[in-house]
This record gives sequence, C-alpha cells and structure tokens, in this order.
Amino acid sequence: MARRRQAVTIKHVAADAGVSLQTVSRVINDEPNVRSAMKARVQASIDKLGYVPSIAARRMSGSRSYLILAINDRDRTIADWTARQGTDWVDQMLLGGMLKCAEYGYRLIFELVDTHSDHVERELRATIAALQPDGVILTPPHSDNPLIVRLLERQRIPFARIGSRGEGAGIALVMDDESMARHATRHLIDLGHRRIAFIAGSSEYPLSQWRVDGWESEMRAAGLPTAGLVAKGDFTYESGAAATRQLLGHPDRPSAIIASNDQMALAALEVARELGIEIPSQLSLVSFDNTPIVRFTQPTLTAVDQPVAETVSRAVEMIIKAQRGEKLPPQPVIVAGGFVERESTSAPAHG
Repeated sequence: MARRRQAVTIKHVAADAGVSLQTVSRVINDEPNVRSAMKARVQASIDKLGYVPSIAARRMSGSRSYLILAINDRDRTIADWTARQGTDWVDQMLLGGMLKCAEYGYRLIFELVDTHSDHVERELRATIAALQPDGVILTPPHSDNPLIVRLLERQRIPFARIGSRGEGAGIALVMDDESMARHATRHLIDLGHRRIAFIAGSSEYPLSQWRVDGWESEMRAAGLPTAGLVAKGDFTYESGAAATRQLLGHPDRPSAIIASNDQMALAALEVARELGIEIPSQLSLVSFDNTPIVRFTQPTLTAVDQPVAETVSRAVEMIIKAQRGEKLPPQPVIVAGGFVERESTSAPAHG
C-alpha cells in the first residue's frame, strides 16, 4: 500500500527558512514591519515546499477570517437562474471577486438575501455571525437599503456598495452608468437619429435614473426632443415588451431605442418583429449589459458593456485595504464600461 505524502506545514517552512513560526505567520498574513529580505526568504521556502496555508490556520493566527461576503438580491437572482435566459451578472461577480480574493489569499462567499424582507437584518446578522467575514460587498438594491447599511456600519465591517454614489457609510463604487448612457445616445446621434427613445429600468435602482439622465443630457446637448420618449420598465422581459409597444405606437415613433438592460432589449426586438419593423433599417436598438445572449440574436445587439467583474474586483481590493487600515481613493470610485457595436444599429432610413 502506498504511503500518504506528509502534508507540508508551517513548521516545515520555518525549519527550511531558519526562522520562527511567528515570522512565517507574519509573512503569510502580509503583516507590516517585516523586512523585504525576510519576506523573500520565507516565500522561497513556501514555494520550494509547496506550502499552502489553510484559512482555518490563518484565522487562528489573528483577527482576520480571510473571507469576503458578496450579497445579491435573492428574488431577482433566482428568477434569472430559473429563466435560464443568458443573464450572467452572478458569473461576472464571481469572476472578478474570486480572482482578486485569490491574489490576496482570501476566499469569496456568495449569499442571497431578500432586501424586501422584514427580517433582512436578522438574516444578515446570522450570516455575519456564522462567517465572520472581513468585508461585505453589497449589490443593488442592497447597496442603498438603510437597514443593511446601518447594520454593517454598527458591526464595523468594511463594506462596498456597488451602484451607490457614497451617501452614507461604506465604500461607494459605480459603473459610470450616466456616462455609458451618454455614449450610447451619442452613437445613435452620430448615425443620424433624431428621435431616440429610452426604456428605463426599475425605479428601485438609482442607476436606472442615472441612465435616463445620461440619455437626456446628451439629447439636450444635441438640441433633440425628449418629451414622450421615455417609457418605464422594471428590467423584466414583459415590461420591456409593454414599453416598446407604447413607444412604437406613437404616431411619430422613434427611429432608435435604448433599453436599460438586455432582457428589455430582447423584448423590444421581438415586438418590432411582430409589428413588421425591421432592425436596424427601420429601428435601431441598443442594450445595456452585454450578456452572452445578445451575441446570438438576429440581428446581434449593439450593447453597453457593464464592467461587473472589474467593479467587484475593485470592491474586494478596497475592502482588504480598508481592513488593513490603508488609505482609500476618493469616492465614489468610478469604473468605466465599454461599448460594443454590432448589427442592430445603423443610419435611419430617412438619411
């Protein structure tokens, strides 16, 4: 019978490097006041022996848990998962968060919480007590839930608020929604469109209004009308369909529509098809999100690319810096998005 390989422990590292256990622990935990030469010496032994410190051992050596808790909205996340329609917000969260955590020797824990529940404080308090995270990442609409924000502030846990402009406690990060909406609007204006409509997202999310503001400011800067060109949605396919019917039923219908997420854009695409309106020759369409599904529609959708992974990555980095007492950049931290031009936009038929 083959002998099991003996696990490499911190004692082996200390012996190989010729230092104390405490020194190895300080290097592993990236504590201050450790000379660079000593760090290099210990790290060389770690690399040579293939030592991987366990989170349990690291937690015992100090006050940190090496866990970052990311919280997403339960109802909307479960609805997206159940529908299996190509939304990938959670995938991008995990991509950005897990990779950045790994750089620092942390782990990302993902939890779903119902922001509308009367028991949200009790639920979150129990989660924090069980995990003892070093920091928490809040996503909309949790980012602006006063019950959640006050609880984390009282707990004195560093936390990031994605989609929040920094009113109150926590580290504020935004994905520059207003600027991205201006960019999408400018793209359509440059193509020659003059009546550009906007399907807004749920009013529960501040970013919905920021996107409308970006569209409106760009339209006004170009001297173009905005009256009657905003339709309300709530980020669902059904609301996007209703909003599109409203806009396209207008006697002077728009020649272009910007939808505040991919699901509503997909609905707009289908409604236009039902009405016999060709995209893009008779109606240009731009979406927010740029989830995988927009690359496989007919025609493929021009879209604002939300930097979800990069934003969560930045959130992790700043939480760890805050936990260490390091200086943070001015807030809100703005993470720039992208814009991908595909087949759903073109010059309007009249020009």
